[in-house]
Amino acid sequence: MTATVERIWRHPIKGHGHESLDAVVLEVGKTMPWDRTWAVAHEMSRADNTQWARCANFSRISKVADLAAISCRLDTAREIVTLSHPKRPDLTFRPEDDTEAFLDWVRPLMPEDRAASARFVRVPGRGMTDSDFPSVTLCNMSSHRAVEQKIGRRLSKRRWRGNIWMDGLGPWEEFEWIDGEVRIGEAVFLVRERTDRCPATGANPETGKRDIDVVGALEDGWGHHDFSVRAEVIKGGRVALGDTAEAL
Repeated sequence: MTATVERIWRHPIKGHGHESLDAVVLEVGKTMPWDRTWAVAHEMSRADNTQWARCANFSRISKVADLAAISCRLDTAREIVTLSHPKRPDLTFRPEDDTEAFLDWVRPLMPEDRAASARFVRVPGRGMTDSDFPSVTLCNMSSHRAVEQKIGRRLSKRRWRGNIWMDGLGPWEEFEWIDGEVRIGEAVFLVRERTDRCPATGANPETGKRDIDVVGALEDGWGHHDFSVRAEVIKGGRVALGDTAEAL
């Protein structure tokens, strides 16, 4: 079955907002350009700027629900980020140069019982995705609608923090792609694994409050905690809204 690309999202700072795109050019073995380019290490983190590190090293929505309500814009030419949040004034800054301005901005959102955000981490050549390989997350709108039906209310797709959203597949059909190849636009992906989900999905991106046990709904409805799949780019190329996606 073929599907159509309906949304393309990147997340310049891991766990701190998303940005919509009309198109993106992907490279072999790389994460989406400017996706998770920066991650915010907390004061107990051992992450540095030399290699990938697990998500436990970073400030993230699963521990700080208020981060879910951040939205983001990135000026790639100048590497300037603008963050917005309903509880905070907009902040425009360069992560490499203005760390203190960011820390002052985010501090009121951080619970006192969590390790405080401390510094930015940036690893040359790849984004800090949750997978230990450079991945692009492929999401199925039909699966999202199945979760909405199970819960009995509309859910923001931002809860899943995915990269490429497709419509036209059957619910959970993306899981059948594991270990297979998928062409989306000009790019080809090797689909490597399901995306296991955590309590971050329970945070409302509009309010920054935990309001639904999404992981519990997945477990109750389908006996797993997975949503979307992580894929590796094996043939680079342009992917744009309206492009066709099909299993090879």
